[in-house]
Amino acid sequence: MTISQRSLIDPSGRIKVLSPAKVNLFLHITGKRPDGFHDLVSLMCCINLYDTLYINLGAEKTGITCTHPEVPLDKTNIALQAAIVFLKSIDIDETVGIHITKRIPVGAGLGGGSSNAAAVLRALNHYYDYPFSMGELISMGLSLGADVLFLIFRNPAIVSGIGEKIESFSGLSSRHLLLIYPGVSISTAGVFKKYDLRLTKIKKKIKVSFLLKGKIGIESLLRNDLEEVAAAAYPEISDAKKALLSKGAQESLMTGSGSAVFGLFSDFSRAKAARDALLHNVNWQLFLTELIL
Repeated sequence: MTISQRSLIDPSGRIKVLSPAKVNLFLHITGKRPDGFHDLVSLMCCINLYDTLYINLGAEKTGITCTHPEVPLDKTNIALQAAIVFLKSIDIDETVGIHITKRIPVGAGLGGGSSNAAAVLRALNHYYDYPFSMGELISMGLSLGADVLFLIFRNPAIVSGIGEKIESFSGLSSRHLLLIYPGVSISTAGVFKKYDLRLTKIKKKIKVSFLLKGKIGIESLLRNDLEEVAAAAYPEISDAKKALLSKGAQESLMTGSGSAVFGLFSDFSRAKAARDALLHNVNWQLFLTELIL
């Protein structure tokens, strides 16, 4: 759906934009590069769980605020970095204030921070009447983080390399998800380090060409090479998966480097019934959501 420029502006004159979470339906680590980054192949899709960003151009000073206490409020915040990079690229000297109303859990493997940065780039590009093509915007995002590129693109895609290679994927069908954030924030770097320590034990490599073969059942895709090492350190992940499967999920998987886990359901009513049955766990955040296709 196309968003008109007027709809981006809230009554106070700030640019208002939604920032979606993502899930990895498939994540296979194919190797480690000399620079320390990992090559991977992943099928990624946005879901309708959003943060809301407010961008104030001409603010009193450049800075960022957020409703979540764990989000950095200095120039290490990549949403603020995105605004600075964009304005520098079009040679505009402007102060910018950003406020993030957080709904996407932090440290959950849902790409919240990367999505915030991508949303800033997309919103400013729209506001300034598209000085950059989608390809140029994606290239700009490369300096900010691997997931930023996909979250600029936003359509279901096979992502490879370190995240810089993006190929649109049209083989998914709409599905309802129940997402559990089990209350633990996980360091992506820490999970990859644990994965590296076990590389000598992981000998099975798989072919990913089947991802390109048209419409396929999501259940046959679900795989995450990082899940086993993350769950070994954080048993809450396994607990969430078992709970989803016990309440009728057809399949369940950890997304990204964790800790969030999603269950696939055939319809909304089954997903809602599962959520209602799991509300008693006060340490979990539960989200009814669906794939954005």
